[in-house]
Amino acid sequence: MVLKVLHGDSTDMNLYSTPAKFDGIINRVLLGALCAAIILTLTLGVSSLAKAQQLVDQEVPDNIAVQPAPEQPVPYSHKTHLALGLTCEACHTNPEPGVLMGFPETDSCMACHDTIATDHPGVQRLNEFSSTDQAIPWERVYQVLPGVTWAHKSHIDAGVQCESCHGDVSQLEVMSMTTSVTSMASCISCHENRGAETACATCHAWPAALISPLVP
Repeated sequence: MVLKVLHGDSTDMNLYSTPAKFDGIINRVLLGALCAAIILTLTLGVSSLAKAQQLVDQEVPDNIAVQPAPEQPVPYSHKTHLALGLTCEACHTNPEPGVLMGFPETDSCMACHDTIATDHPGVQRLNEFSSTDQAIPWERVYQVLPGVTWAHKSHIDAGVQCESCHGDVSQLEVMSMTTSVTSMASCISCHENRGAETACATCHAWPAALISPLVP
């Protein structure tokens, strides 16, 4: 073909004879570039979101021994739901007197699952609780040890984040006690790092006779 062009035969390579062909090529190139830009934007967006979610570090050590997850009345994956954009506060509130975090109301779950994944066995079980106006009897995963005076409210007011004590639950399919937050060593270490009180009476209720002057 090169020889033909050199000898004046341009029948096989006339750029102006097939403009539609080259327009199609240009359009495909532009479309490919646009798709690549969209993919790059989405990738950077997901990466930025992941980094933002990792800004809060776990402040207590992991549990040395593996703790079995309690069996829940309805299967629930924090990993799945947090990936959809739910936050801790959306499901867990801190009602008065502020000691424990609450569990999500049945109606709160049904607000989504009234139309989403309705054929899933877990959602069908959820619907049974909802249709009979029953609260879901969730099993509490973290238990404060006997003799310890402790409240979520004081820690929330101090600015402690959920991830600081419970770790990255966004990676848990089944919630279990993965951190040692209920151990005294973890509590003292965190209090020292934050400049909080570490005296025994801070977390343990002592008999009044031992902390008050004796009355003759």
